[in-house]
Amino acid sequence: MNRRLLAPGLTTLVLLAILLMLGFWQLHRLAWKEALLAEIAHAEHAPPVPLTDAVPSRFARVTVSGTLRPGVFALYGDEVRDVGSVPMMGVQLLQVLDRPSHRPVLVDLGWVPADPHTQVTPREGPADVTGFARPAEHAGFLSAPDDPEDRRFYTLDPAAIGRALGVADLAPFTLVAEGSPPPAGPIPAAALPSPPNNHLQYAFTWFGLAGALLAVFIAWALKLPRA
Repeated sequence: MNRRLLAPGLTTLVLLAILLMLGFWQLHRLAWKEALLAEIAHAEHAPPVPLTDAVPSRFARVTVSGTLRPGVFALYGDEVRDVGSVPMMGVQLLQVLDRPSHRPVLVDLGWVPADPHTQVTPREGPADVTGFARPAEHAGFLSAPDDPEDRRFYTLDPAAIGRALGVADLAPFTLVAEGSPPPAGPIPAAALPSPPNNHLQYAFTWFGLAGALLAVFIAWALKLPRA
């Protein structure tokens, strides 16, 4: 009987170790996510500070005054939102904010409908922007390809977007505008991004599968004939 248990037992042991490892990894991710959410909550309630030449820390809320460069804009991402009761595809409107004696900043002014029959109208002129800093992204293997000629981007990389717009000295981050939706124009972010935290449920799932595997193996082993 020991020989009959050897191979299934070793297989069960390996699978049990993998399931337990995944469960403990999710607990590690849970601690990381809770720290991240605490950082976001702290930044959410902190008053915005004036933007300087220093790169703001992640999620830092800042305020800046400048001039939106006329005719220079790009579109980022794809997102469906309900406009009234009608789902509508939209994009984020990116523009360049010039600042006196400082590097220009790429500003995500907010969501606009991506209606093929409607021309996106960028803003221009003096602007006061309050929002949070978003670090530069870099395209990965699975990233959707950008279209610099059409100024359509799926990776929020200020350097790459700046090259497409002919702006070589953009600050190395994006300022995501916050505020209340205006009567017309881009709809800014209502709050800092808050990712879901489901890691505890995932951990219970992996530990539950480990327990079920062990129970099945024990039940099977007990039913083996004793001969």
